[in-house]
Amino acid sequence: MTVTPLVRPFALDAVRLGDASAFARARSALLHLARVYPVDRLLAVFRRNAGLDDRGAVPPGNWEGFGHPNEDAWGEGDYPGRESAQTANLLRGHYAGHFLSMLALAAAGERDAALKSKVDDFVAGLGEVQAALAATGRYSHPGFLAAYGEWQFSRLEDYAPYGEIWAPYYTCHKIMAGLLDAHELTGSARAIEVAAAMGHWVQGRLSRLEPERRQRMWSLYIAGEFGGMNETMARLSTAASEPLFLETAAYFDQEKLLDAGASRTDVLTDMHANQHLPQLVGYVEQYERTGSRHYLDAAIGLWDQIVPGRTYAHGGTGESELWGPPDTVAGDIGHRNAETCASYNLLKLARKLFAHTLDARYMDYYERTVLNHVLGSRKAARSDTSPEVTYMFPVHPGALREYDNVGTCCGGTGLENHLKYQDTVYFGSDDGLYVNLPVDAALDWADAGLRVTQRSGFPLGESTALVFTALDGGRPDRTERTVRLRVPTWAAGDLELRLNGSPVDAALVPGEYAALKRAWRAGDVIALSAPVSLRAEPAIDDPRQCTLFLGATLLLAQSEATTGLTFGLNGRRAFDGGLITGRTGAELLAELAREGTVELDGTRFEPCWSGQDGRYHMYVRSADDEIAFGGNGTGVPNRVRSDGGTFLDELWAPGAFADRAAFLDRVALVAARVRSEGLLGRDELAAVLEGAAAFDGGGTGATRRALVVAPGTPLAPALAAQGLAADAAPETAPGSGRVEFDAAAPQGRTAVTVWVLPADPGPVPPAVAIEILEDPAPSGWFTTAPRVRLRGFDVDNPGSRSGLRLELRVAGGDWLPYTEPVAIEAEGVQRIEARVTDGAGRTGATSREVGIDTRPPVSRAVVKDLGSSVEITLHADDEVSGVERVQWEGPGTFWGTFQEAFVRTLDTEPQVIEYAATDRAGNVEPRRRLVIPGTGGAR
Repeated sequence: MTVTPLVRPFALDAVRLGDASAFARARSALLHLARVYPVDRLLAVFRRNAGLDDRGAVPPGNWEGFGHPNEDAWGEGDYPGRESAQTANLLRGHYAGHFLSMLALAAAGERDAALKSKVDDFVAGLGEVQAALAATGRYSHPGFLAAYGEWQFSRLEDYAPYGEIWAPYYTCHKIMAGLLDAHELTGSARAIEVAAAMGHWVQGRLSRLEPERRQRMWSLYIAGEFGGMNETMARLSTAASEPLFLETAAYFDQEKLLDAGASRTDVLTDMHANQHLPQLVGYVEQYERTGSRHYLDAAIGLWDQIVPGRTYAHGGTGESELWGPPDTVAGDIGHRNAETCASYNLLKLARKLFAHTLDARYMDYYERTVLNHVLGSRKAARSDTSPEVTYMFPVHPGALREYDNVGTCCGGTGLENHLKYQDTVYFGSDDGLYVNLPVDAALDWADAGLRVTQRSGFPLGESTALVFTALDGGRPDRTERTVRLRVPTWAAGDLELRLNGSPVDAALVPGEYAALKRAWRAGDVIALSAPVSLRAEPAIDDPRQCTLFLGATLLLAQSEATTGLTFGLNGRRAFDGGLITGRTGAELLAELAREGTVELDGTRFEPCWSGQDGRYHMYVRSADDEIAFGGNGTGVPNRVRSDGGTFLDELWAPGAFADRAAFLDRVALVAARVRSEGLLGRDELAAVLEGAAAFDGGGTGATRRALVVAPGTPLAPALAAQGLAADAAPETAPGSGRVEFDAAAPQGRTAVTVWVLPADPGPVPPAVAIEILEDPAPSGWFTTAPRVRLRGFDVDNPGSRSGLRLELRVAGGDWLPYTEPVAIEAEGVQRIEARVTDGAGRTGATSREVGIDTRPPVSRAVVKDLGSSVEITLHADDEVSGVERVQWEGPGTFWGTFQEAFVRTLDTEPQVIEYAATDRAGNVEPRRRLVIPGTGGAR
């Protein structure tokens, strides 16, 4: 039983991006590369491997280079063993597959005959190589096509580790996916012939293996990575009308992962993110062709384990390519975060899950990630040779984007990313149209006989308009259809929807779709006003670690600093959670459009999608010294509590308030608790309550007055002392709570809030705060010995600290008098306790734990001589926070995470292997070097 998605994308050439769209510069740069880059360079590695003339072409480079000069194109049975094999560039061919997909996307989207001819030349070249390999009779099936020998596949079947082999089915997938794209997007008949032959080769290899062997193969770190082979085989079953290929797709099912996703059992920690994300896309393809709900449930269940609990603010996921613990973002910030490949696959998955569920949260993710991570991954520069895209898009303080990436996995997906921006703006349904993204783009809506042009200025506008015109001079179809327009989740303030200038009575909920049904005609205009605000979005695991967004745009602080930046954020929040800066959202957008940056507290912030290459800070720390509301200070210190939080942190923990009453209720609750802890004096409590009551919640400057009185206070004299008079005020203040009314004032009528102080508990004990003078690493551990400062408070007599005696102890040791900041030198998790005693003998105490790890782990390499090669195993030890990972690189490999022993074949020249360990605190060991001696030409 097949399942048809509820909505479907339009053909690429049916949607045209606007020339002024923010996405146009990246699209233009990749179109240029598609047109000028020679196909012969991409085919060179294939031709050399098949013994054909490589026409003197130089391969792209990096991972995509020729193999070892002495390498033979071994078949599956004549591989000489890892002791003798001379191999290099074991992933070669994958980048060419991506490039073929890029050419197909470009040819289809542009309706460009020259690009279509280039696709045909590329496919013909691959077909020629496939035929040449088949003519040798050396391979298990004539459909074999690769730029290296079949031995990598047979070695995988014997569980060879990463290092000896490198993800052979991953490369196979990229080549087959490029061929399928060439067929589906440009109509290449030859492409489906070559792909189908490859499919029969895959089926032949895997059908002879017992299921248990396949399961173990796919569980191998990177060696068993197969990309989206299940997706490709499912697509191929339809394109080639071969049901056998759908059975082959199931050979790639990773049963433990499928079952975990369907049962919502979290198994992702320490798994390689992009090794598994492509197969989730394949699971949805398999669901569509089999009707097995287990596939869809697994994909949805695993998605929910990733988004939002394992995604950074720009939509990226993974630290050093691995997933960390669930609901951990601020605690999983390292120096190699957010592989761009992973976002590429999450976007593919999001649009497919939306197509089957119509759940708008998938489009929320899509909009955020395609704008910030994907567009931001492309350097704002043109190149004739490089995709100029990021591998990682890191999120640590003072990060830099890693542009270029010719020949890498993210260089490959980056070729595709920027030529399909139009593919998700609109979706069609049986009853109408879905407008998913507010992107400047025109749709030829053939079913309705209309062209729909969206004009928004996104992401620098506050409204979007859909303008309907007749398609190619034809007459629109008069059938009633429903247009569903997604209301952006970031929309703030009053929303308004108009049809042909008149307001529409429709539910407008941010993050949901607004629906309009009618027989659409030329001249119709739908306009949605969606005001923008600046907002601080906290990390899921640390409300004080925040990112700043202006509408859909993630803002990056420009700073050469490589330690964290702090800003006062909670003290300037509006009721809706937005930040009050004295400038409207429209003014901030205008500044961003004009200057390319916006300013906050003297720091310039650039859009994440800028394509620039300076240092930036994606996350900043919220830290307010003074209790303030809407940017208006109260003069009361925002003292740090024993858990490291503050009054403002607790107040804004809900993120936003439905109305003023809810806000004031929480102010009263939190203030009373902080007062009882000795962190607010009597006068300070009154100042906080007055400041909160005077706050209008949106920074509009509306006049409000506030009084704080004791229960039973006559209100008329209290009002008169403030120059106020109110007819409707109670005679006396009630026993608790607050009352609100209008009153006459010299400047006119004003709103008045009267707070009634709760019964005073009498003298509160003194309080003591433990302050850490240094910031922790993003991991939460201190990687330098932190200094501890104690502050004692008699909050009811703030000007006097005489008579307060402070004491400190660490890790259960002796209590010691405190006089000045103390450095905590001991390693590990340390419990710090502090107490304060006043002259009357009243005592206050607090404690907190800090993790301290100032030394990096120590790694070592164990080398086993295998004759013509060596096997290398890396070990590391850290007795404090524990080892997070060991990474290594050598000739032809990238700085990757070590998982298991790997093999390096001896070469005539020495080879240098560099490796280093990182602990859970974030300490990175200086790189160590292992030199593998060369043979000097002897064999």
